Amino acid sequence: VHLLDSERGPGLGTSYANGAQLSYSYVEPFASPATLRGLPKMLLSRGSAVRFHPRWDWRQWAWGLQFLRACSARQSLQGTAQLLQMAQASRAMLEQWMREERWSFGFEENGKLVLCPTPESLRLQERQVALQAAMGCRQEVLSVRECLEKEPALQSAPGLPWAGGVWTRDECIGDPHRLCGDMVASLQKWGGQMSWGVRATSFRRHGERVAAVVTSEGEIAADAFVMAAGPRVVALAARLGIYLPVYPIKGYSITVPFRPGVHRPRASVTDLGRKTVFAPLGDQLRVAAMAEVGATGLDVPPDRVRTMVDAVAQTYPGLCDLEAPAVWAGLRPATPTSVPIVGRWRGSNVYLNVGHGALGLTLAAGSAVALSRQMPQAA
Repeated sequence: VHLLDSERGPGLGTSYANGAQLSYSYVEPFASPATLRGLPKMLLSRGSAVRFHPRWDWRQWAWGLQFLRACSARQSLQGTAQLLQMAQASRAMLEQWMREERWSFGFEENGKLVLCPTPESLRLQERQVALQAAMGCRQEVLSVRECLEKEPALQSAPGLPWAGGVWTRDECIGDPHRLCGDMVASLQKWGGQMSWGVRATSFRRHGERVAAVVTSEGEIAADAFVMAAGPRVVALAARLGIYLPVYPIKGYSITVPFRPGVHRPRASVTDLGRKTVFAPLGDQLRVAAMAEVGATGLDVPPDRVRTMVDAVAQTYPGLCDLEAPAVWAGLRPATPTSVPIVGRWRGSNVYLNVGHGALGLTLAAGSAVALSRQMPQAA
């Protein structure tokens, strides 16, 4: 195995400071009838967590039309089933790797609480819980009082508008950047090669097969090629005549330290009203939010930072030092259906592992399982 990465080290792209939730049971596709009904309000509201930045880019409009078509009950159900299956494979595979490789990346099975801001949103979640129960998920619908019992740290914010929540006991957290480092260390141990700061630009073919990848440092020949280049995969795949319905959705995060001596949160929390994730990682809190379609730069507007800082101050008042948050932005490569594209490309020796959106950390190990089953094994 020879890993090429255009960055100077592992996990410096979208994996660097994303939401840190291993959300094995909460994988409902973003494209759904509920999203379609709420789309006008989300897109027109000035303070919305979801924004659309129109561009003169035919790929954006093609992706948007495919997304609208995916907002059907049938596709949402099918997507949920596919994502849950991959998520459960991920859980089993990651746990195996952790045992065998002794990885330590801030992993903790601390449960996940999803807060619903209105009775209507709680009813929607109740239906989703019932749907996923038939697929093997164990989740509980809670009252406000029960939510506070599950996460006592929320008791200091009694004024926030919650109608209830959903508790999933066996959800986990982990630092995605540290996990990437652990993976690379294991790859080195098993004899793999790494090339940092090397960008793949095109391919050299031999008949119907790809013989080598052309990079900024020259050609590299191989028996098989796996494209796992996040948002950059679209341009790279186009070199082989492959159209991929993958488009970047920009997200943001801040990481802030807990104040000394405070009662820290013990569970990860998702606030559906704010579209915000709160994940305790040791002595820090990771806060991830926003979804911007068409925003391609990695700048972090001050208003986005203020929104996340305010969310921490209102959800966990007094628990964190908010003076100098570590800010980050990343481009999550998403498909219209939220289901990633994993597998062999039409009988060639090219394999795809792309389009995981906000579920990259959760689905990474399961994607590896699915991909390896389709690849020829070395002699």
